[in-house]
Amino acid sequence: MWKFIAGLAGVVLGTSACLASDLTPLETRWLKGAWPVVMFAKSAGLPLDITVQPQPTPGLAPLAMAYVDGRCKLVLSMRGNDEAQASLDRIEPGLLDEAIELMAAHELGHCKRYLDGNWQQLPKGFRSSEPASARPEQRPDQPDVKAQRREEGYADLVGLAWIQRQHPSKYARLHAWLSAERSRDLVPGSEHDTLAWVRLASDGKPLDRPSIFSGAAELWSAALTPGD
Repeated sequence: MWKFIAGLAGVVLGTSACLASDLTPLETRWLKGAWPVVMFAKSAGLPLDITVQPQPTPGLAPLAMAYVDGRCKLVLSMRGNDEAQASLDRIEPGLLDEAIELMAAHELGHCKRYLDGNWQQLPKGFRSSEPASARPEQRPDQPDVKAQRREEGYADLVGLAWIQRQHPSKYARLHAWLSAERSRDLVPGSEHDTLAWVRLASDGKPLDRPSIFSGAAELWSAALTPGD
C-alpha cells in the first residue's frame, strides 16, 4: 500500500490526460479525497501529474508514485483491483477524506525525495556502521529493502505532518489508523515495516514545522539506526 514505482514502462499504460467522464465512481472518490494535496503540490511548484490506469490492475497498490522525465506521477491503479475499495472500507467513515489526504501526502513525500536527488540515500552526516566492503553485492534487479523501508518511513511521516498541519483535531485518530495499517500483516524488516517512525510521531507537535517535508525529515533521521 502506497509505494513508489521507479518507472512507468510496463506498469502505467494509461494517460495522465483523463476526462472526468472516463473515471469510475471509485476513482472519483479517491481523487476527491486527494485533491487538497494535489492543489498543494501545484501551488508549491512541484511537477505533479495524475495518471489513471484504464486496464485491470489486480495486486498493485491503488495509489502510488512514479517519476518520469523530471515529473512525478500520482498513479491510480483501481480497476479490477479489490484493494482499492478494501482500503477505504478499513477507514472510519468520519476520517475518510483525511485518510486519503494522508495517503496522497505520503506519495508526495516520495516525489519530493526524488526531486531533491535524495531517493534511497541516507540523510547527510549519517553513516552505516557496516563498511561497504562487508556488504553483500546488490544485483541490479534486486531491490534494496532497507532503502525502500527508509523511504516508506519518511513518506509516512510526511503524511502525518500533513495531518498535523491541516487536521490537527483528528491527528490522534489518524495516527491510530496508520499504526493499525502498518501493523496489519506485518513482516518485520520489510519495506512497509515503518512502525519505528510512526510510533515516534504519536504526538504530532514535533512535525509542526514550516514545511511538511522538513518536519518529517527531522523525525525520520531520529529513528534511523546504524543497521539502516
